[in-house]
Amino acid sequence: MKILLVDDEPALTEPLSRLLTREGYTVDVATDGRVGSNLAIGGNYDLLILDWMLPRLTGLQICQQLRDRGDLTPVLFLTAKDTLDDRVIGLDAGADDYLVKPFELRELLARVRALLRRVQPIDPHPTQSRLQVDALELDLDNQLAYVHGRSIELSEKETQLLGYLMQNAGQILPHSQIQAYLWGQDTPPSSNVLAALVRLLRRKIEVKGSPELIQTVYGKGYRIGFKQLTVDS
Repeated sequence: MKILLVDDEPALTEPLSRLLTREGYTVDVATDGRVGSNLAIGGNYDLLILDWMLPRLTGLQICQQLRDRGDLTPVLFLTAKDTLDDRVIGLDAGADDYLVKPFELRELLARVRALLRRVQPIDPHPTQSRLQVDALELDLDNQLAYVHGRSIELSEKETQLLGYLMQNAGQILPHSQIQAYLWGQDTPPSSNVLAALVRLLRRKIEVKGSPELIQTVYGKGYRIGFKQLTVDS
């Protein structure tokens, strides 16, 4: 697991980075908000530990920038701000947890472990052979969708996209997250490619006059279904 620690207090960053390294994590450290932001955007981290008050760019601004980009990397704030209003502001900005200075290192480690447990990468070739959301079913092994019993042949990419949406039924998946899942982090195509793939998939699985199966959440991404996902192994 890879962690980015952004704090301008060497008295904290040095022992904390050593501790996290001893726990088996790979740790990068930045003491400047602008540098931390650049690392966070391009570093593919599993967890960000951000001080609230930083030179040039605050931890709050870094978190907001990431969330605006659709980056869902867990964020743990370290701060001396301990009022309820401060906590609400931090969480509204997209933080996942909040630790007030001074704190016990064992508590920080516990919170780090809890946040990293939420990072569950999804296998592009899931072991489940069949997914279902409402009247839509997907046979992953045979690349077949079923809508009210009608079978529809899908391409490999269409199957991967539909499976990813169905595995996360009811959740908004940002464009960047879907692109990274389908094409990897290094060479994602333009957003037009994803839009075209969604359009093709809709033509195949959606019935004219019926509610949309794949919903566009403008400015954010795509979502499928609101009801609970059923998985058959």
